[in-house]
Amino acid sequence: MTDERLTGLTERLGVDIDPETLRLALTHRSFAFEQGGIPTNERLEFLGDSVLQLVATESLYLDNPDLPEGRLAKMRAAVVNTRALASIARRYDVGSVLLLGKGEDATGGRDKDSILADTVEALIGACYVSCGPQPAFALVHRLIDSMLTDAVTLGAGMDYKTTLQEASADLSLGAVHYEVTGEGPAHARVFTAVASTGDTVWGTGDGSSKKAAEAVAAEAAMHAISAAHPRYSRRA
Repeated sequence: MTDERLTGLTERLGVDIDPETLRLALTHRSFAFEQGGIPTNERLEFLGDSVLQLVATESLYLDNPDLPEGRLAKMRAAVVNTRALASIARRYDVGSVLLLGKGEDATGGRDKDSILADTVEALIGACYVSCGPQPAFALVHRLIDSMLTDAVTLGAGMDYKTTLQEASADLSLGAVHYEVTGEGPAHARVFTAVASTGDTVWGTGDGSSKKAAEAVAAEAAMHAISAAHPRYSRRA
């Protein structure tokens, strides 16, 4: 991996992680095994998960003084989960700089939710080790603050498909339909979903599975509906 590609990632993230720690954060166990058992990113992932949990918990606690523990816990789970973290990784093009074994790479590992989510946590851990607590906390805020806002606005669970169905019913838009198409080889297929009500297309989204694509399309549709109907709010 070239230094330019590493620099590109740190610039996108807005952090200055030292190259050695950054490479470690990007080293999947499949690559480490092929290289004779070099260290993997799993220890950094362990650390980053704790930092992520702390920042998410503190933010939800301080910003929502009237919400009970149960709802706060559900909203945190909506943000600190594999799907949400994988979406962050895709936003910052983390998959393109992963160090993967040949087999994992050939079977679409660069777009696997689990690998991408684990790597985001490892990058947070790398920032903590290389830059210290405050830069790491600031990084987490940049990564998740918008999703924390959505978790409060849309409700615990951030199930956009359910939320979209409820919004459509509340606004008398009609039933929600998804049209899904797929492209690419079987081991690296990319699906595209279009979410619509009647003749109105509200959102589109891509994913490594039909379910993932529909979730992204539903999220896009909810943002579009919220913009078109600003007085609409999801019923708790």
